[in-house]
Amino acid sequence: MFYALSWFVVFSLLALWSVTAWALHAVAAWTVSNAGALTGAAAGAGDLRLPDWLAAWAPPEIVQAMTSLLAVLAQAVDGLLQAAPALAGGLSVLAWAIWGFGSVLLVLLGAGLHLLIAMWRRRGGGGGPP
Repeated sequence: MFYALSWFVVFSLLALWSVTAWALHAVAAWTVSNAGALTGAAAGAGDLRLPDWLAAWAPPEIVQAMTSLLAVLAQAVDGLLQAAPALAGGLSVLAWAIWGFGSVLLVLLGAGLHLLIAMWRRRGGGGGPP
């Protein structure tokens, strides 16, 4: 009975792991494939500047450096958003690899529980016939 109960728990965890991996892959694939629509969204970051009350206290070199840093950062984010849809294929491979690794760990957990129950029954803790 303990064998069936332990494997039932392991297969239930495996089903939960599979559904979770599928859902996360679906959300990630949708996000990555639609990231190209967000290009140009980071273009407004170049218009950001320090508030007037803070700019009065900051040296002009720092204000100018922060403005140029934000402009470069906006270009980098825009480039990443344009390249994101190309990553969707690699995302599927990564999701399968992570799911497979987790599944192997769960099956090894089931085998370990099986062996643990067998050793417990062999030592006389089972209370029933072998």
